[in-house]
This record gives sequence, structure tokens and C-alpha cells, in this order.
Amino acid sequence: MIDKKQLIDRFISYVKIDTESDPNSDSCPSTEKQWKLANKLVRQLKKMGMSDVSIDDNAYIMATLPSNVEHKVPTIGFISHFDTTPDFTGANVNPQIIENYDGKDIVLNEELDIVLSPKEFDDLKQYKGHTLITTDGTTLLGADDKAGITEIMEAMKYLLANPEIKHGTIKVGFTPDEEIGRGAHLFDVDKFGADWAYTMDGSQIGELEYENFNAAGAKVHIKGKIVHPGYAKGKMINSMYIAQEFIDSLPRMETPEHTEGYEGFFHLTDMHGNVDQTTLEYIIRDHDKEHFVARKNMFEQLAYDINSKYQKELVSVTIEDQYYNMREKIEPVMHIVDLVEKAMKQADIKPLIKPIRGGTDGSQLSYKGLPCPNIFAGGHNFHGRYEYVPVESMMKAVEVIVNIAKEASKS
Repeated sequence: MIDKKQLIDRFISYVKIDTESDPNSDSCPSTEKQWKLANKLVRQLKKMGMSDVSIDDNAYIMATLPSNVEHKVPTIGFISHFDTTPDFTGANVNPQIIENYDGKDIVLNEELDIVLSPKEFDDLKQYKGHTLITTDGTTLLGADDKAGITEIMEAMKYLLANPEIKHGTIKVGFTPDEEIGRGAHLFDVDKFGADWAYTMDGSQIGELEYENFNAAGAKVHIKGKIVHPGYAKGKMINSMYIAQEFIDSLPRMETPEHTEGYEGFFHLTDMHGNVDQTTLEYIIRDHDKEHFVARKNMFEQLAYDINSKYQKELVSVTIEDQYYNMREKIEPVMHIVDLVEKAMKQADIKPLIKPIRGGTDGSQLSYKGLPCPNIFAGGHNFHGRYEYVPVESMMKAVEVIVNIAKEASKS
């Protein structure tokens, strides 16, 4: 069905292009280097024969595969993002291809003694005999979400080459800046024109997700008072100590490294400062809306308590919501999830329905009127040097896309 070598070549050509996004940039895309892959995708979409291929001033890409059935059926979409996370470098990616994986340790970088081991990452055990694509231990891989892009492109190529496969109108969308929470901000849902869509942005084979975190970003600004340390008694206020007090006042076990499933968390992502002033940056996550609100209120209450304790306005908090749990937008149209389950089972895949411990473009798109569950793209250990993707999982994702297209045409 799918040419394995061509899929690998396509994927590797994408991950070798550095598309790291930048949360400190106000532009869209947030980095100029994202244009390189964006423009390449546009050229490839046109060359393969997709219709209405467009890229706007913010690098949002859209294209259409016209319906080949006479009756009216739903228009569906598939969406992936082409930026990679700023959490770890995506420059000079040097993928390694492990044929017929033997189930043992994979030495990613002998010189730096970096090893991808099933002892630490037990998901590896299920891919014995598969072809794996890994990093060389010095960068991330970029399967998040260039695997998704590869799969959508390969599926569209396959459908174009096999017109006997019946399908309705299919829309394709590729977005910048998903990794910094802006992937859907400027996405034109009306222009896209789909009744519903799917992001190909999940992890292991079989994942199907229609729940995600409610998410907010918080900045805690702490003022101190700098005085010569030799004459500081009763006068100096060290903002870093106040920051430590704020950090220690939050529940220590409600952090990413201590939570799973539906459990929410506070995550300190950055801390910088000096005696005079310190800034803490957090992300706040929870699937439950009431708990989400309570977490945000906790920040405000802590600031109030510390200011009351010192009888000074030392701490201020700025909180911005980033996205919300898509579940309430998907549940009224659960047939779009049922369709994917059927498509997976047709490909001999057991659906793994679970909440996303994160977010996707689909969460924001769902609130913009485009219901958009998330489907596996196949990768593991995103955002770091241990990232890898089994090629067979990517090939199965292509098969699922094709099956979805066929099933939607029967609606």
C-alpha cells in the first residue's frame, strides 16, 4: 500500500529542516526558519496534484483533495504543525535508522554515552522487529509533528494515485507555532471549509484523543529591595527568597513528574532574577474546569498571602488562558470519534482512547467551530534527545487516514 522507503525519505527531509518556534517572538510564524519547510510543503502539494493550494502571510497552509463521489458527503480535514518545540534544539538533526530493532539498548551517541534503553523507555519493547528512526542524541527528532505531516502527505499522494478509492472532499492544513500555543490562533476555519477535522499529532500507535488539558500560563513578578549587604539589616528584601517562598507554598506533588492520567499540575518552566526582582514562569494544567479555576485562584491567593505577611506589595501575578478542554465540543458529535475507531480497527489497530496530557491545535480549533479530535502520529519521547518513531506506526497512520476518508464518504 505505502512505499516505505519514500515515506522514510520524506520524513527525513522534513526533520532535517530546523523549524524551532520561539515563544518570545511576537511574529507569526515566530521564527523565519519555519518558512523554509512551509514553502517546501506548498511546492510538494502542488506537484502531487492537490487543488486550491495556498499559503497566507502567516505561513498557514491549506489544500484540497476534491470529492470523487456524486452524492453529498461531509467535508473532512487533516491538520498537522510544522514547528518544533523550543524545549530542545531542532538544529542539525541527524536521524539514525535502526532496521529490524532487536529489542536491546540503542546507542544514540557513543562519544557522549547517550543510550536509548527499554529499561528506561519500556514502550520500546513493543517495537522489536520494527524499523525505528531515532536522533543522534544531540537534538530532538521532530516527529512531533513532522511525522503527522509526512502521513498526511503520503495519504493524499496515495488517494490521488488510486482514484478508485471513493472519498468526499478532503482538506489539508499545516500550521506554524503549535508548540508555543499559537498554532490555531490565526487559522481561518471558514476558509478551511471542513465539517470536522483531525490533528495527526498524537504519540504511540492507536492513540485517539478528544480530551485535553485546560491550560494557562502564569508569570509571577516579585519585587525586592536592594541595599548594600554590609548595611542591609532590616532594610534589604531579597526577591529570590520571596520567590522560593512562593514556590514552596505550592503543592510539591502536583508537578508533571508526580502526576498522570487526569491529574493536573503546576509546572515551573523558568526562573530568573536577582535581589531586586525575580520572575517565575509557570504553566497551569487541569482537565477539570473547576479544578483549573481553583489552580489559578491559588496563585492569586498566594500572592495576597505573601503581600499580607510582609505588609508590602511584593508579589503580583499575571495569568493568561491558553486553551481549553475540547471534550465539551466533541461530545455532541461523537460520531467523528466513532468513525476513527472503525478506521483503526479496519487497519488491525486497537484504539487507545485517553486524555491528552497537553494540548493540540485541535483544542483551539474545536472552540473556533471545527471539531477536531487527535490521532496518533506514532512518535515517542517528544521534545528531547530520546525521541524516536517506528516507521511501521507511520505507515499505519497513513492507512488510518485513507480508511477515514473512505468511511466518511459513506455518510
